[in-house]
Amino acid sequence: MLDTSRDEPPAPTDEQRGCLFALSQPPLMIFLAVIGSLLLMAAVHDLFLL
Repeated sequence: MLDTSRDEPPAPTDEQRGCLFALSQPPLMIFLAVIGSLLLMAAVHDLFLL
C-alpha cells in the first residue's frame, strides 16, 4: 500500500493547464462553432450555388 502518513503538505500545482483546458471553455467553443458554421456555409454556397 501507499504510505500517505507524511506530515508534508502536497505541492501546489501552479502548472499551466494547456490547450485542452482552453478548448473546454464555453465562450471559445461558441466562437469556434460560429466561425466553423460560417466557413461551412461559404463552402456549400461556393460548391452548389455558384
